[in-house]
Amino acid sequence: MGKAAKKRPKASVPSRGKGSVESAMAMVRSNPFEVKVNRQKFDILGRKTKNDVGLPGVSRSKAIKKRNQTLLKEYKEKEKTNVFKDKRFGEYNTKISPEEKMIRRFTLERQKNYGKKNIYNLNEDEELTHYGQSLAEIEKLNDIVDSDSDTEERGTLSAELTAAHFGGGGGLLRKKTSSGQEDEEEEKPKTRKELIEELIAKSKQEKQVRQSQRESALELTEKLDNDWKEIQTLMARKPPKSERKDKEVEKPKPDEYDMIVRELGFEMKAKPSERMKTEEELAKEEQARLQKLEADRLRRMRGIDEQETKKKPSHVSADDLADGFILDKDDRRLLSYKDGKIHIENEEEEEDKEQEEEGDEEEGEEEEEEGEEEEGGKEDSENDQSEEESAAEDEEDVAADNHSDLESDLESEEEAAGNKEEKKDETTGNESQNMEGLDPKMEAAKAELPYTFAVPESYEKFKSLLAGRTIEQQLTILERIQKCNHPSLAVGNKTKLEKLLGFLFDYIGELANLDLPDLKAIDKLILPLYNLCQMFPEAASGSMKFVLRDAAHDMEEAIEVKGRATFPGLDMLIYLKITSLLFPTSDFWHPVVTPAFIYMSQLLTKCRITTLQDVIKGLFISCLFLEYISLSRRFVPELINFLVGVLHISLPRKQAQGYTVVHPFTPLGKNLELLLVCDKKDLESWQKQNLPLSIVTRLKEASRTEVNHIRLSCLALCFDLIKRCAVLYESLPSFHEVMYPVKILLTQHVPVNEYPEKMQEWYHGALKELESKVKHYTPLICEKKKPVPLKQYTPKIVKVLEFGRKQGCTKKEQERKRLIHKHKREFKGAVREIRKDNQFLARMQLSEIMERDSARKRKVKELLSSLATQEGEWKAMKRKKMKN
Repeated sequence: MGKAAKKRPKASVPSRGKGSVESAMAMVRSNPFEVKVNRQKFDILGRKTKNDVGLPGVSRSKAIKKRNQTLLKEYKEKEKTNVFKDKRFGEYNTKISPEEKMIRRFTLERQKNYGKKNIYNLNEDEELTHYGQSLAEIEKLNDIVDSDSDTEERGTLSAELTAAHFGGGGGLLRKKTSSGQEDEEEEKPKTRKELIEELIAKSKQEKQVRQSQRESALELTEKLDNDWKEIQTLMARKPPKSERKDKEVEKPKPDEYDMIVRELGFEMKAKPSERMKTEEELAKEEQARLQKLEADRLRRMRGIDEQETKKKPSHVSADDLADGFILDKDDRRLLSYKDGKIHIENEEEEEDKEQEEEGDEEEGEEEEEEGEEEEGGKEDSENDQSEEESAAEDEEDVAADNHSDLESDLESEEEAAGNKEEKKDETTGNESQNMEGLDPKMEAAKAELPYTFAVPESYEKFKSLLAGRTIEQQLTILERIQKCNHPSLAVGNKTKLEKLLGFLFDYIGELANLDLPDLKAIDKLILPLYNLCQMFPEAASGSMKFVLRDAAHDMEEAIEVKGRATFPGLDMLIYLKITSLLFPTSDFWHPVVTPAFIYMSQLLTKCRITTLQDVIKGLFISCLFLEYISLSRRFVPELINFLVGVLHISLPRKQAQGYTVVHPFTPLGKNLELLLVCDKKDLESWQKQNLPLSIVTRLKEASRTEVNHIRLSCLALCFDLIKRCAVLYESLPSFHEVMYPVKILLTQHVPVNEYPEKMQEWYHGALKELESKVKHYTPLICEKKKPVPLKQYTPKIVKVLEFGRKQGCTKKEQERKRLIHKHKREFKGAVREIRKDNQFLARMQLSEIMERDSARKRKVKELLSSLATQEGEWKAMKRKKMKN
């Protein structure tokens, strides 16, 4: 144990010499806490252990000492240079001669500066000029102004100008005189006003001279232009026509690109369109339009003319320009005098016309307002009497002033009275003629449909509203009710229109239950029903579910009471058809379509086939089934079974072989051979025709030939439905198994040769669709299993893994993993050392900062102490002086 203890510290201590080892051992002996022992949980034989005992203090001090010698030295010498290196080319190369060194250095310098100067190289060898003068000379600014040659004296100011604008001494206010005149006499100095006037006169004179020069220059240029035009006509030479034609032929055709560019240039630019109106705005506009049309209809019904209802402007503003009129006729009146008074023509006629218009308006109003009209008429008559009295008073005043014209006035009054009576007779005749002319218009307006309707509150009122109307008028009424009572116009309109939707459902059912159902009217009524269903889908679904619920309840009740059910009436079949038009039939589940789907499947399975009408109804439901599943391609077994039954009742009475008949059909018993036709004449005279639903009500009145034709049409429809089912269900894996009974009936039992040619075409088309389909599945086969080998007693060799080693597939893989592990370990060690270096540098920087701060604080303290001593000395001197 003693030998092992001596060896362990030697393994952990780095071998740098005997001195370091001895110093470390001395430190360990003096301080045993410096030793760190790495204990292991288990001692394993044969394993060589390292670093069992460590000296962290010794290793840390060595690392710090090493960083002080290397890293700290680099940090202090950072950004400091004390060595000069000559980096010139070939300075330390003795193999190159000095001449070659100089040439090479010169070329390198030129190459270095060439790339920078090349961007802004302006060819300095060439001399740039401007108007024949060198730019270098112009930049010297050696432009000397010669005052003698320059008339305008550029760049200088005259003495008079400076004296006038800037003032000056007495010498500037004196006029320039010659030396001889100064000797003779001294003139008086001019005042400031005189100098300014003289300056203005001189500037005007110069301006006039410049203008005359400009005008003379313009005249000369015009003269020169005219002379040039005369000379140009002489110089111009017209080529002969042959040369012109050649040149015209040689003109190149415009390019397609240029033509497209020109077309785009002249193309109309897009303009912003008006914004789309909301549903509420459209409803309000439609309501306003219908209200206006209704007002016009009422006015025409009452015989009121449109021009009479237009109000004339009662007041014209003084600022009115009167430019909004049209000169249709000359309304000017002739001014004349009669018996000494002003006479205006047509004045009395206009008054009579106004009275007639007032009478017509009173007749056109409703009876409820008659009392108010009578009161208004009395007031108007009183006003007319007061106006007549005022006019009479004015005439008396005029007569009192002019006594000489009294007799002429009386004569004129008598003549006017006679004229009024004649005009009244004429107006009564005109009124009778107008009434006769207005009667047909009023009758046409009364016969016209109103434009505004209120929603009827009950079904009886709804029926009375549509009673006696054609289908076009009924559609118009429903459309106007919907527009005048749009949900966005009032709060209660939604519930009113929902009631209207229910009334329309009931009305369609009532039309279908008539002895002669009007199917065309029902077809046209579906459009307003669809519009209301789009507006109120919940109300529509509720109404339809209520109808389906009642029908299903009636069928269950009939089965419980009678033991069998019958096909519903025509109204229920039409409701099922409307369901496919109003609601989506491709949904997996729908609150209306799914119940209708179940109800139709129950009809095909529970309703007994006893008459030809039942066959027609069943085929109609089969057509509805195909319409419902046209998109979803849902498999309906009731449909296939019903088609098999229809083919079965078209055969002679015998036992079914190779196929099975499902309820409601029976293989034996009554109500067989419903579609069997034995008459050859009827077979030959048959032609393919559609089967309308209205034929159900007319079968009792049909003849034997018509009934046979209907049977053949039903059979042709069955062939068509089989063909459509084959196209629809071709993707089913079990297609051939599902359609097997239909195929057996068509190939083995149906007497094809007895049918007409058209029927044979339908038959072969259905059979071809069934036989042309390919199977989409493979038959089931037992899965082939791998054979189980016999048990053998051979030993199983397993490689024993050595604990603690990196295991790999091959030796190469083991080497790769070893290198990866080594790289990872070295990378971690390098990161650790870099982190420690950064921490060391941070400590050094912090110590430098603290030293600088301490030095600054020490200096501040010294300054403050010196200032304090000075202050104390100064105060002591001051106290001494105060004492003295």
